Amino acid sequence: MKTELKALIFDVDGTLADTERDGHRVAFNAAFDEYGIGWNWDADLYGELLAVTGGKERMKLYASDFLHNKNLPENFEQLVPELHKAKTRHYTELLGTGAIPLRPGIERLLHEARKQNLRLAIATTTTPDNVTALLENTLGIDSIDWFDVIAAGDIVPAKKPASDIYDFALREMQLAPGECLAFEDSHNGILSSMGAGIPTIITVNGYTVDHDFSGALLVLDTMGEPDQPFTALQGTASKHTFVDCALLKALHDR
Repeated sequence: MKTELKALIFDVDGTLADTERDGHRVAFNAAFDEYGIGWNWDADLYGELLAVTGGKERMKLYASDFLHNKNLPENFEQLVPELHKAKTRHYTELLGTGAIPLRPGIERLLHEARKQNLRLAIATTTTPDNVTALLENTLGIDSIDWFDVIAAGDIVPAKKPASDIYDFALREMQLAPGECLAFEDSHNGILSSMGAGIPTIITVNGYTVDHDFSGALLVLDTMGEPDQPFTALQGTASKHTFVDCALLKALHDR
């Protein structure tokens, strides 16, 4: 007996919006300037730091693997959470300017899914404040209520690629993995979603186009729009040229 598709679970950074290079990276650098620690992450370096999920984890990776724990700010371990809070503040201010739009097809798909009574959730390692700021500045204040669950930040002990954040979302929604589809953009992301047993669709970005997405239902450049077709990089979308609920249900039923 086939399982009915009941919910869509979305990653945020890189999936809902291209937030990394011109959002989070810029905000990190603003926080570093604010605290006068002399760090500056260019786009290529930030791509390497994306090997780990979580902003605090990225700062620690930079300190250990790039600076070899030398010439660090005083009380670095205690400073990391402060830097991260400052970075979040700069990031939410940046979102408020409208500088980071949603990726193609996201808003359309969310509206269609709601009309078809598909439940929505978020599973991300970014902070709840970052999620709220992105949604409110792109979809409006009421959009927070579109999502049954917003699983974000440190709500679980282990971040992606661990499956914890998706496991949490499933528990909160009281759904089985096979009743959901996940949307991710990175190797760590798909390891997390598939680790929870959730079939996954990928939309790549500039940082993740070369990642290993073995096991994905479909790998696309974007969700696409009726006048802006996607390109399928892996998997078969049949005659579909943009992601809609009809395509999702067909993929789920395979």
